[in-house]
Amino acid sequence: MMASSYSANEDGHISVSGPGGAALKNKKPDNTAFKQQRLPAWQPILTAGTVLPSFFVIGLIFIPIGIGLYVTSNNIKEFEIDYTGVDMSSPCFNCFQNLSWNSSRPCTCSIPFYLDQPYESNVFMYYGLSNFYQNHRRYVKSRDDSQLNGDADSLLKPSKECEPYAYNENKPIAPCGAIANSLFNDTLELFYIDPNGTKIQIPLGKRGIAWWTDKHVKFRNPGNGKQNLTAVFKDTTKPVNWRRPAYELDETDEQNNGFINEDFIVWMRTAALPTFRKLYRIIQKKNSMVPTLPRGNYSLEVVYNYPVRSFEGRKRMILSTISWMGGKNPFLGIAYITVGSVCFFLGIVLLIIHHKYGNRSNSADIPN
Repeated sequence: MMASSYSANEDGHISVSGPGGAALKNKKPDNTAFKQQRLPAWQPILTAGTVLPSFFVIGLIFIPIGIGLYVTSNNIKEFEIDYTGVDMSSPCFNCFQNLSWNSSRPCTCSIPFYLDQPYESNVFMYYGLSNFYQNHRRYVKSRDDSQLNGDADSLLKPSKECEPYAYNENKPIAPCGAIANSLFNDTLELFYIDPNGTKIQIPLGKRGIAWWTDKHVKFRNPGNGKQNLTAVFKDTTKPVNWRRPAYELDETDEQNNGFINEDFIVWMRTAALPTFRKLYRIIQKKNSMVPTLPRGNYSLEVVYNYPVRSFEGRKRMILSTISWMGGKNPFLGIAYITVGSVCFFLGIVLLIIHHKYGNRSNSADIPN
């Protein structure tokens, strides 16, 4: 029979010795404040004197903030028009019915509308899509960030994540992937119709619509912008659904071509929800005495290139001003008001309960 010996140390630990005097490993934690959970801790005691003021303070802070956010959001002017062409009465109905990705000729349509109030400050023009799931896992991964960053090797050897939009006719696609292949390519132009019936084109700025970090860090043209883009992309081919190659995306501005095209960069930042909007153009305010967009009749001229019938989508154009909190978003103000109101109401209810039953419970604790 094998025997073991035990000995106690001064700190209370017990060491166990096996046969031959070999020490056996002790699994007991060290006798320290950390391992024995004797560290000092703060344990708040919740009483009516601490809980009730907290509810009232939260309510008094959140409700004014919510009202301010809600009023600010309502002061933002926004106009939205659907130009999908689903209805037979729509000017874009024929385009909606007949256009497909294989169409060689673009379709054009004109939608008249009326602004009932002037837009004073800078106006931001967005395009919106519905029922388009940019958040699909395979869609989000279908891109090559090294290629978009200007890497020469990735330009000719796209990532496997881009399949089946990596090669076409044995040539690498630039830019590759499903996101780039589905680039929004409608052309929108805005005209103001003065009281005499003359159409005046509204200048739309295409610079500054993309994030600075995207424009200058994440997206770069191959060759560091020093080489001719036609020569750089000569061994590649355009995405399947594109009408022109990447180096011809902007025919009016050579510095806005290739992977640094701002319309392309905006599209590549995928949306989290199936109904979304993306910045298309900026209408700059030029004269402080004249509204950016005066009240009156307008016409939206659309070159209808982007088919949405296959996925039952909708297209819309949005004109909006902004404030210090961004675009129109009443939800944030409503959320603050709701939370503040609930806390304030609970504070009143708990105060009534404490006033009615608190003294009774205290008197019950006093011994006779």
